[in-house]
Amino acid sequence: MKRVLVLGVGAQGSTVAKRMDEEPNISEIICADYDKKAVDDLVKNLKKGKGIQVDATKMENIAAIAKGVDLIVNALPMEFGLDVMEAAIEVKANYQDFAACYTPGVDWIKSIKRMYDEIGNRFKAIGRTAIISTGSAPGLICVVARDAVRYLDSCETIMLYVYEGVKSKRFLPFWWSPKVAYSDMEDEAYCFENGNICITEPFSRPIFMKFNGIDKEIKMVEHSHDEPVIMGINSKEYFKGAKNIFFKYGGYGIEFAEPLYKMGMLSDQPIEVDGNMVVPRNLLLKLTPPAPKYESEIKEILDEGLEDDSGAMVVQATGMKDGKKVMVETYVNAPGCAESFEKAGLTGETYLTGQSGAFFTKLFVNDQITQTGLISSDMLTYEQVDTYLKYAAEFDITIETTVTKA
Repeated sequence: MKRVLVLGVGAQGSTVAKRMDEEPNISEIICADYDKKAVDDLVKNLKKGKGIQVDATKMENIAAIAKGVDLIVNALPMEFGLDVMEAAIEVKANYQDFAACYTPGVDWIKSIKRMYDEIGNRFKAIGRTAIISTGSAPGLICVVARDAVRYLDSCETIMLYVYEGVKSKRFLPFWWSPKVAYSDMEDEAYCFENGNICITEPFSRPIFMKFNGIDKEIKMVEHSHDEPVIMGINSKEYFKGAKNIFFKYGGYGIEFAEPLYKMGMLSDQPIEVDGNMVVPRNLLLKLTPPAPKYESEIKEILDEGLEDDSGAMVVQATGMKDGKKVMVETYVNAPGCAESFEKAGLTGETYLTGQSGAFFTKLFVNDQITQTGLISSDMLTYEQVDTYLKYAAEFDITIETTVTKA
């Protein structure tokens, strides 16, 4: 029987806790957050839950509540990652992170490589596993990409597309944290091109896509995301030698943010306005409504009606099979916003990300993660991929793959 610490009980962490409460291999789920009300509200609905208020800004506080746990699931913002990892190593626990944490003052690509090597070796030395980037994108989409390349003898290019087309009648640019959204949209984007990780400008290199089930063409652009970096680093071993890996993002949030980026409004650098120093992004955050968090908020928005409830997650892998050039195209089918609320009281965004993370947790608690050291979600074995996708299908998250001549 295993004990799990879920650190951060927002939509993602609480979803993991609820799923693990159903697992027979779990004896206790420690739910920890600085927000005591959020912890109490979650734990009262769990059979195996124990709530703890914690200040996670100090590594020793995390280690103190993590003693004796088998797995720490980190659902906190990225800046907490290194301290939570250190706590996991201190108490000799496995580690799961929805994101890929960074080292302050270190180039992000170097920071990722450091995690694979230096931090990975430390987990390996204690016989434990750390797995990063375990949400929906990155996470689920990386598992789908692994599944796609199994149809190829060799791979040339992998295109990853995420379109978020949910639009409410009220002004609500983002269905996730506006702070994270603005930061990501202002950051440098990455691609893996001709065998090298390259920096690209956000909102650049547009591609207009026609997705199944969506009438209009969607503008998909460069966006700061983990996948081209982690999959690029692992391209030889896990993606059959892919030379090019691109992540393209589109949707109402992108349409809203692109002109703001071009105006400089996403910048976190202060500028002088009428004799006062103002940080443009802080002004935007002050004026942007937060993403709906509570069930009552989501219901109110849905009751008002949605103008659009569409979306797409698609992987296209092009390469050679039996001497012929082919394209493997995989669509991810998942509940939309309204259906996600009916199923779990969540938005489509939080349902897909939270459930996708919980499937990685389920692999852990059922002893199906056999690697030691640090891996990312794109490094699962094909057996693990099959098990993961089986878990996903139980929650109506399925894939549909076609192979055609390229």
